[in-house]
Amino acid sequence: MPVISKAAVADGHVVSLATSAVPAFDRSRGGAAATHVAIIMDGNGRWASARGLPRIAGHREGARAVRRTIEAAIRAGVSWLTIYAFSSENWRRPAGEIIDLTGLLRRYLQTEIAELKESGVRLRFIGERDRFDPDIQRDLAKAEADTRTNTRLNLTIALSYGARAEIAAAARAAIAAVQDGTLKPEDLTEDRFAGFLTTHDTPDPDLIIRTSGEQRLSNFLLWQAAYAEFVFLDVLWPDFDATHFDAALAEYARRERRFGARAG
Repeated sequence: MPVISKAAVADGHVVSLATSAVPAFDRSRGGAAATHVAIIMDGNGRWASARGLPRIAGHREGARAVRRTIEAAIRAGVSWLTIYAFSSENWRRPAGEIIDLTGLLRRYLQTEIAELKESGVRLRFIGERDRFDPDIQRDLAKAEADTRTNTRLNLTIALSYGARAEIAAAARAAIAAVQDGTLKPEDLTEDRFAGFLTTHDTPDPDLIIRTSGEQRLSNFLLWQAAYAEFVFLDVLWPDFDATHFDAALAEYARRERRFGARAG
């Protein structure tokens, strides 16, 4: 599909593009470099269905795409990468698919963490982890602890995550701070409120990528995405690779980010 015209969204831009329309990203060419890239990984089920395979096959191939994306982010010099792996709404899926997904998560935590640690990746998880079984919760905590000193890439994985729930939890925490006297209502600025979010120690995303041709946020980083740039790719997540990642970075580098100010 060709590049379409941009439309303003949250003071950023929206564009769908074919990777053939954008050159590979090269920091030496100048332009804005994205420090934090967030990705809505969409299309596993459709990828499997198109091949007559069970949905879990699409999720397995999607896990391989995650590995390719981490490698691409490291090569491109991206410092922060956040991926939307499992939304709070995903719990509504059929029980069999939930079992498959949590089993895949278990295997990922058991087989990939050592390599991520060796590659200098620091892992963080956001979302309602208490909805997972105790063994998964332990593995999540261990992965964070084992990679805490790494600095090459900060990888945040959103699991059982919903942005509205995150904002509501932050509001409750702010109310509690007012009630116990540690915060005055008049001091609750945007920055202070952001400090109550689970991403309080993470920079806001510069670029949000969504695969599969869909063009929506799906309850992902609603607060943090206020000034993000958006790139929507007409590729299913299991087919996503470094070429697509670099194309999105190159598109981002051509954007002029004004944060509400006038151009020029």
